[in-house]
Amino acid sequence: MIPDIQKRINYIRNFHKFRKLSSNSDRRFSYNWKDRYPCLNDNSSTTSFDKHYIYHPAWAARIIAETKPEVHFDISSTLHFCSIVSAFIPIKFYDFRPAELELSNLSSDSANLTSLPFPSNSIESLSCMHTVEHIGLGRYGDPLDPEGDLKAISELKRVLADGGNFLFVVPIGGTPKIMFNAHRIYSYNQIIDYFSDLQLAEFSLIPNNPQSERLIINATEDDANKCTYGCGCFWFRKQFTNER
Repeated sequence: MIPDIQKRINYIRNFHKFRKLSSNSDRRFSYNWKDRYPCLNDNSSTTSFDKHYIYHPAWAARIIAETKPEVHFDISSTLHFCSIVSAFIPIKFYDFRPAELELSNLSSDSANLTSLPFPSNSIESLSCMHTVEHIGLGRYGDPLDPEGDLKAISELKRVLADGGNFLFVVPIGGTPKIMFNAHRIYSYNQIIDYFSDLQLAEFSLIPNNPQSERLIINATEDDANKCTYGCGCFWFRKQFTNER
């Protein structure tokens, strides 16, 4: 029998079985067929999750806990990151489409990544994660621009203060490509080249190899090149002017 049909049959059987059990022992709730809400695919041996969007905010949160900035600026990363980290560090969050978040220690405002509203060398703790790969592809209502990502990278470097920490996350693979209009996939060497004026403190990786999908701390270029759609997590520092 087709699996989906079997799931539906089991659902109907369980509905009537549960209703019979409830009628004999539990009358706390109303129970009607019109109120059904089938969840047919959750009976699995493990809990599934999006590895990119679970591991990279967890990676970044641990670095923020280590560096303990007075305030952290985040540009358009997942809202799960800024909302949770704001429990222990003040967060200023900015997005092309501002989020109406209301939490203590968290402010939310609008910003265009290709023209950030901050003075140069002004932000000591900054993140922009799983975002730059979208800039210029029109996915979020932004104008089409093949170099939109490079303009965003230039702005992020401009506003980062001397001695500042920057957490940057993008898709990584052995072959750089554009998956229009969803995202770009970068090579490891591209990112290192784009940020050659910063110091790499750590590179970690969420690979897309089914045999090794855990977060690899201190991954290598070779690890990145084996991916088709991995998640590269780069921790950069901006050196003081007299150290360059």
